[in-house]
Amino acid sequence: MKQEIRDFAAAILIDTAGCLLLQLRDEVPGIVHPGKIALFGGRREPAESPLECIVREVAEEIGYKGSAADFEFFVSLNGADPEKIAKRLCGEVFVARNIPSSDLLVSEGKLVAIHPTELDKFRAEMTPLTLVALEAFLGGSAPLT
Repeated sequence: MKQEIRDFAAAILIDTAGCLLLQLRDEVPGIVHPGKIALFGGRREPAESPLECIVREVAEEIGYKGSAADFEFFVSLNGADPEKIAKRLCGEVFVARNIPSSDLLVSEGKLVAIHPTELDKFRAEMTPLTLVALEAFLGGSAPLT
């Protein structure tokens, strides 16, 4: 049975060279979207704000010890879950820039750095939610650096 609400926080991470830092998810049975490219982030803990969640998730997944001030709110995604993991999703996407990619220790999946001009080459490998967030971000007037 599908969960009712998917409550999450995710981040569009940009390194010092202007590349998007994404996660190539592990090929492990039982995880959502194995082998797909996704944003870093995850499920919110019960008493956690979305900002607290993304700071924790990014630290856990790639070892980036940024503070809440390093993450700027980008967009809320509320509505039907395009990935059909839950009936509805309720999440926030943040942006963090100038991440020193050479200092990261990835503990889940593999780090993928993609320059925005090469994004089309990877579309078929990305999760639906990642595509929605990146298209909104890159289609807007937000500069990468």
